[in-house]
Amino acid sequence: MPHRATLRRSVTLFRAFLTEQTDPDGFYSVLAEDSVRQLAQHTPLNGRTIVDVGGGPGYFSDAFRAAGATYLGIDPDVGELTARGEAGENMVRGSGTKLPVRTASVDVCYSSNVLEHVSEPEVMLAEMCRVTKPGGTIFASFTPWYSPWGGHETAPWHFLGGHYARRRYAEKNGKEPKNKFGESLFAFSAGAAIRWGKAAPLADLQEVYPRYHPSWAQWIAHVPGVREIASWNLVMVLRKR
Repeated sequence: MPHRATLRRSVTLFRAFLTEQTDPDGFYSVLAEDSVRQLAQHTPLNGRTIVDVGGGPGYFSDAFRAAGATYLGIDPDVGELTARGEAGENMVRGSGTKLPVRTASVDVCYSSNVLEHVSEPEVMLAEMCRVTKPGGTIFASFTPWYSPWGGHETAPWHFLGGHYARRRYAEKNGKEPKNKFGESLFAFSAGAAIRWGKAAPLADLQEVYPRYHPSWAQWIAHVPGVREIASWNLVMVLRKR
């Protein structure tokens, strides 16, 4: 069960989320620290080698290294890598669908809120499994398309279609959204992710749960349809064979 999966934790994360645009340092620092505690419930971190797919400007690097892990962050976007000025320590540019990492070389492969930004999320998941050692952990969380925040800053209009939501945002704000449907934002469902996890050729699906919910709401991830809307953010944990 996720670390401190209480209602208080959920409220704290939601309040931090509200400041993502105005105080990204505060928001991502809170999220990174919570993510380390959450991942530590599935695997030890001290002394382990972790690859973070979509590590961005280094908030997760700071948190995972503070937990004693050897950390490598990979991100394809130079703008994300340098969002805090210079790229963070142990951050490199690379594609999530073609990871620049040797096969079976890391203890943990981690990804937070990246799959919905990849045109071939199943390929990225397969790559995460490939680079992980036998017995190692693959942890991937993402925002399902039909969740309230599935369209990101274009929500809730994504329920009427991603292209429509993108056009509406551009017309209203005089600029394109950061997350452009069809280019940097794609419709990936919870059901599709879980089906892939159950059939993964290199790993076994261990757990599925909504990332930010309290423990009494974990059942949501196991109900088709409901999980698409109510999970907000879905976690899949796999163990490499």
